[in-house]
Amino acid sequence: MYKILTKRLLANNIYLMDIEAPWVANAAKPGQFLIVVLDKKSERIPLTICDYDKPKGTVTIVFQVVGKSTQKMAKMEVGESFRDFVGPLGVESEFLHEDLETLKKKNILFVAGGVGTAPVYPQVKWMKTHGIDVDIIVGAKDKSMLILEEEMKAVAKNYYVTTDDGSYGFKGLVTDKIKDLIDNEGKKYDEVIAIGPMIMMKFVAALTKQYGIKTVVSLNTLMVDGTGMCGACRVSVGGKTRFACVDGPEFDGHLVDFEEAMRRQGMYKNHEIATDSPGHKCNLTVSVEDSCQITEIKEKKRMKAQEQKPDVRNKNFQEVSFGFTEEQAVAEASRCIQCKRPLCVENCPVNIKIPNFIKEIKERNFAKAAQILAEDSALPAVCGRVCPQEIQCEGNCILGKKGEPVSIGYLERFAADWARKNKLETAHKVASNGIKVGVIGSGPAGLTCAGDLAKYGYDVTIFEALHEAGGVLTYGIPEFRLPKEEVVQAEIDNVKKLGVKIETNVVIGKSVTIDELLNEKGFKALFIGTGAGLPKFMNIPGENLNGVFSANEILTRSNLMKAYEEGYETPVHVGERVAVVGGGNVAMDAARTAKRLDAEVYLIYRRSEEEMPARKEEVHHAKEEGIQFEFLTNPVEIIGDEKGWVKAMKCVRMQLGEADESGRRSFSEIPGSEFTLPLDCVIMSLGTAPNPLIGKTTQGLDLSKWGGIIVNEETGQTSRQELFSGGDAVTGSATVILAMGAGKKAAKAIHEYLQGKK
Repeated sequence: MYKILTKRLLANNIYLMDIEAPWVANAAKPGQFLIVVLDKKSERIPLTICDYDKPKGTVTIVFQVVGKSTQKMAKMEVGESFRDFVGPLGVESEFLHEDLETLKKKNILFVAGGVGTAPVYPQVKWMKTHGIDVDIIVGAKDKSMLILEEEMKAVAKNYYVTTDDGSYGFKGLVTDKIKDLIDNEGKKYDEVIAIGPMIMMKFVAALTKQYGIKTVVSLNTLMVDGTGMCGACRVSVGGKTRFACVDGPEFDGHLVDFEEAMRRQGMYKNHEIATDSPGHKCNLTVSVEDSCQITEIKEKKRMKAQEQKPDVRNKNFQEVSFGFTEEQAVAEASRCIQCKRPLCVENCPVNIKIPNFIKEIKERNFAKAAQILAEDSALPAVCGRVCPQEIQCEGNCILGKKGEPVSIGYLERFAADWARKNKLETAHKVASNGIKVGVIGSGPAGLTCAGDLAKYGYDVTIFEALHEAGGVLTYGIPEFRLPKEEVVQAEIDNVKKLGVKIETNVVIGKSVTIDELLNEKGFKALFIGTGAGLPKFMNIPGENLNGVFSANEILTRSNLMKAYEEGYETPVHVGERVAVVGGGNVAMDAARTAKRLDAEVYLIYRRSEEEMPARKEEVHHAKEEGIQFEFLTNPVEIIGDEKGWVKAMKCVRMQLGEADESGRRSFSEIPGSEFTLPLDCVIMSLGTAPNPLIGKTTQGLDLSKWGGIIVNEETGQTSRQELFSGGDAVTGSATVILAMGAGKKAAKAIHEYLQGKK
């Protein structure tokens, strides 16, 4: 898969490759792009699609060698394969949706600069195929840098070449040729489509604005995921923040803030691999001497797990807690009084038989405890680490009424970890009934739903947009809270052992639509567990300066792409003084990640500590690690330097008012309390919204005003009876265990729906 079939040198450091990629080829359209990953340690590289052949299942890419990743790509030869090839991404060219007869009456000019000739080619080819004649101007530094000349001549009505030195064609810039055609040759154009270097598109748009000609430009800016999750590709268009990978990459050139876009495009030039700097090497080996020592085991006292010392762990990404020893686990399990009506079970979203598995731990039947957990939970080792037990199972423990509740989370983690370390098989595949069910998204909701469906006997396939499965477990939660290889991958492998297949690099709504899965691929029902990954921002002045990130971007670079680890190629740069805005678990994760990247970190939260939604354990750990909390504080402006980088943030102090119906207190600014905090990085952690892609490409799927999928709360069934959904795609950003509960409920409902159709 993703094999290089042909390779050609087009010009100095510019290569063309034909890649075997049936998913992408089948769905590709002019104007779209894709992302490639060369190997395990490579970054995600965005490239425009130069051509595609659906019958052959091939996609043509053109790239220029500009950095370490493309240097490595240029060395790849025919027969070798890319590790990942994701797409098509972005919105196709808007002219594909125009009336053909109207298009034929238009005079359209394409302007291509350098490697921008490659994405122009499929657009002009489409025009030619549909009987529409267009003009093309191609600009290059000199004749040797001209690419795809014969291909362009074959599809254009008039083909013009400009070179800076006049070695070929018209001497001058593409803007000079536009003026020549309009002023001297009497050409009249209704629309210009310009693709090339950012500076070229800027000047083309400035010129066409003078002539009053509609102009479209393509902004394939720096991206991490390419699916609308990280916010790295945001641009200002008409004064509003847009995302190139979701809303674009094509925009009205007269409305684009090119200065801002060029700053963002060049943001990582001086920080290509952050781990090259000694302060950012975070792969230390932790020994028992680096941990906080365990106090002696005392009868009926809640156990505390051994963990790394704060001044050691804030310099590495290894897991903070070492979990319980066997003796601790048995002692803690002995505290459970085995209630006749266990409220802990009632308040667990997946209804784990908590007293049962704890009883087995008490009696040292660790294997039996793990098997009981596996009956109800697909991700026990994950839940034991990241669930908010204090407001769910442990929060309803009878012992907690007058003392300390049983440490249910650590006991769950212990049993799951014991099973993994002792190679206990808890996943048992059942015979397939041959009925195909699809699951979109491999996060906690999708994995849970898929696992339960497989236990019912269905032929289950998970479709994941990113190149690694796990969803938020993989890209969102840091290694120091949730180890990826040791824990997350092991849990995913257990789901696969049930017979579940996982297809990565498949973007539903782009690579294939929901209706195509149902009508052409043989799936009888689908579960949508795509989460809520689209980041939110405050919309305050200065928010698009270089050095302002979403928490998703920082976490994706660190967790999914391992930017903190030596040898990995994805850049990450948080500077020396960082402010993280927000008060949830994601804000804690971002702050603690920035601390490990050698920064001084401030946590800015507009309410008091009591109102913070983050887990108490995460807040406690953040404080221990040196995060400085600024409660009752709200940003009002981010201030930049002369180069467009963050240099400070203006804030105001807040005061709390009366509580509303939900019990949460209102807040307001304290007049005259403004102050400025010197910074070089701001990380926004303000929540997320669902990606609009599935809603836009699926007819008859009802959505809420904020973009969430509307479902029957009891079953997860949507407005289309064969479609079910759950987790953050329905509720907005919530917890792992709530998403798992939704996936479990939906699996049961899908089973009942399909059995009722027989």
